[in-house]
Amino acid sequence: MAGRVEGKVALITGAAEGIGAASARALGAEGAKLVLTDINDNGVKSLAAELERDGAAAIGLRHDVSDEAGWESVMAATLSRFGRLDVLVNNAGIAFVGPTAETSLADWRRMLAVNLDGVFLGTKYAIRAMAGEGGSIINVSSILGIDGAATAAAYCASKGGVRLFTKSVALECGEAGNGIRVNSIHPGYIHTSMFDSDVAAFGSLEAKMKKVSALHPIGRIGQPAEIAAGVVFLASDESSFMTGSELVIDGGYTAR
Repeated sequence: MAGRVEGKVALITGAAEGIGAASARALGAEGAKLVLTDINDNGVKSLAAELERDGAAAIGLRHDVSDEAGWESVMAATLSRFGRLDVLVNNAGIAFVGPTAETSLADWRRMLAVNLDGVFLGTKYAIRAMAGEGGSIINVSSILGIDGAATAAAYCASKGGVRLFTKSVALECGEAGNGIRVNSIHPGYIHTSMFDSDVAAFGSLEAKMKKVSALHPIGRIGQPAEIAAGVVFLASDESSFMTGSELVIDGGYTAR
């Protein structure tokens, strides 16, 4: 039996770890050919080698998603290796918290450059690469692209921008009749290395885990593989009637 994305070519940004790596493994297991990108050059190339050992076709490329020339290079490499692009997962992102009055303009701009400019650039070049063939663009936003949070203004602005950018481009592609679907995913708090490393405000990882888990009615934070399952769904033809939608995978966080 063929995999759910058998033969599709998928490009995943921020693929060296966390949600990006989990999505790469899940898409590879379902038959996708993979282009994995990250600023962590060694990490993404190591993952590509691992997936190739497991039978998937994969390449790993160093990539700063905020750099337009980098996107041109990555898309050229994708088309050179695989001849097409069917799926783009705009996953790369950064996060920091702090009072708005103490946030520097440089930090604000860096957040938007990675989290929002990167999604714009990826979408721009994916539309060109998918022209005439159709495809699925999946933009990883956040629960904080739907709800606000104190001391996270820059992050909320960037992820809220991803949410509405997604809807606008979905309408544009629908009206153009180019067969490209564009959807966003909104994870709750997910157990990644970023979660484990940012504990200063809580005193310990255990204290953070307890407090943040309580924000989710399901009683825990999520795992990267649970978001990857949503990525596979949106990448596959199972979601063929979805565009401009928000796939919220958040343990009930936004239900409050």
